[in-house]
Amino acid sequence: MNRASKQKVTTYLTALIGTILLLIGIVLSISVGAADIKAQTVLHSFIHWDQSKEQVIIRTLRLPRAVIGILVGASLAVAGALMQAITKNALASPQVFGVNAGASLFVVSSLVLFPGLSSASLVYAAFLGAALGGVIVYSFASGGGMTPVKLALAGMAVHFFLSSLTQGVVLFSDQGKDALYWMVGAINGKSWTHVELILPWSLGGLILAAALSRSISILVLGESLAQGLGQKVTQIRILAGLLVIVLAGASVAVAGPVGFVGLIVPHIVKKLVGGDYRRIIPFSALFGALLVVYADILSRFIAYPFESPVGIVTALIGAPFFLYLAKQGRGIKQ
Repeated sequence: MNRASKQKVTTYLTALIGTILLLIGIVLSISVGAADIKAQTVLHSFIHWDQSKEQVIIRTLRLPRAVIGILVGASLAVAGALMQAITKNALASPQVFGVNAGASLFVVSSLVLFPGLSSASLVYAAFLGAALGGVIVYSFASGGGMTPVKLALAGMAVHFFLSSLTQGVVLFSDQGKDALYWMVGAINGKSWTHVELILPWSLGGLILAAALSRSISILVLGESLAQGLGQKVTQIRILAGLLVIVLAGASVAVAGPVGFVGLIVPHIVKKLVGGDYRRIIPFSALFGALLVVYADILSRFIAYPFESPVGIVTALIGAPFFLYLAKQGRGIKQ
């Protein structure tokens, strides 16, 4: 069996295992909680509606929570993959580069200044904040010539600065205190309304990212080669940047700044399926969904029977991973 055939088999096998694990994770996510529900009851609820207490919990609380976890995980992971490609920096992610922090600042400020603001309006506030965070980082990093190290340092500095502003808004406002739990990154308590809010942005962004994947694969080989092959490098970077804003902004608006998903998942995917972004983008979506769904399940046991934000678990996994990458020098070269 030649190398191409082995890669093909590995890809199909990875897709199959990932899909099975995700299906198992969805059932566990719906089953596990303060009120334990048997897996048989979960499966039965998809076929027959009998208005039992368990089915009400499944359909109104836990199923939308699982769907939110899938959408948020997929969106953040793909946003991270796109950022790592267009910046050629393996430490890039929506959190590390200030995108999540900017979105959080605008959402929290909107909640404080305009308490009656609709959930749909919060998404647009998150988009503006995400764009602001990204533009500030890019502006600081581009002065005197951009390098991956400067980009990472500028990203972390802006992230901490914007996060400090957000915390200041929370501390000095009574309404802001309601955002404390959300700021860690949480998907519990979400309803079908939140699913409807994120679904069009997430699906649209993921589809466009998949359509752009071939151009991204060529871009990472080098700008000169990409231009020689007829690729419009500037337009590709702009479109990829807009997709990052949409995917990360919509996720933050609904679930808060769930951290490190966009950093961890693309690295795992590259190890499994190689460096072609035609595979990296869809597999990042799959494994991003896997990470958040299982992290949400684990978060229920931190202070059982009380709920904990999923962001706590992703941070516990992601922070050591970030330090490992930095120590290995992986942020210097994509």
